[in-house]
Amino acid sequence: MVIEINKDIDRYKETVVMGLTARQLIFSVASIAVGGGLVLILYQYIGLTPSVYVAIPAVAPIALGGFYSFNGMNFYEFMGRKIRMMFKNRPLTYVSAESEEVIRKIRMEEDAGKKAAEKKRGSLKKTHKSSKKGNQEEFENMKKKAVKMLAGVVAVVAAAVIGVVVYKSKH
Repeated sequence: MVIEINKDIDRYKETVVMGLTARQLIFSVASIAVGGGLVLILYQYIGLTPSVYVAIPAVAPIALGGFYSFNGMNFYEFMGRKIRMMFKNRPLTYVSAESEEVIRKIRMEEDAGKKAAEKKRGSLKKTHKSSKKGNQEEFENMKKKAVKMLAGVVAVVAAAVIGVVVYKSKH
C-alpha cells in the first residue's frame, strides 16, 4: 500500500454547506428531526413546554456529536474514554523493590558517611581554631551591613510616601 501526502495542502477546504461542515450538517439535521419528532408526539399528551423539556436531553448528545471536538476526538469518543476511565480504570498498586534488609544497608552506609565527614570536620577544627573567631567577626560584619540596608530601604519607602502625599496635596 502506498500512502502519499497531498502537496497542495494550502488549497485544502472542507466541504461547507451553509457554513457547516458535512459532519455538522448531518448531526444538525438528525438532532432537529429527533427533537421535532419527540415534540410532535408528546405535544398531544403533555403540552408544548414539557414536551420540549423532554426532547432536550435526547437532542443534546446528537447535536454535540457533530459540533464538539476535544484533542482531535469527537463527542462520542471523548465521552467513551471518560466513562471508561471512571468505571473500568483499575487502581495501580505499588510494590517497593527494596526490602527491609536493603534499606538497613543503605542507612548504615549513610551513617558511615556521616561519621567520616564528622571525623574530617573534627580534624579541621583542631587545625583551625582561629577560624571560629574569624567566622564570628564575618557574621557581625554581615549583620551590620544587613541593618544598614534595611534602614536604607525604609528611608526610600518613607521618602516615596512623603513624595506622593506632597504631590497629591498640591494637585
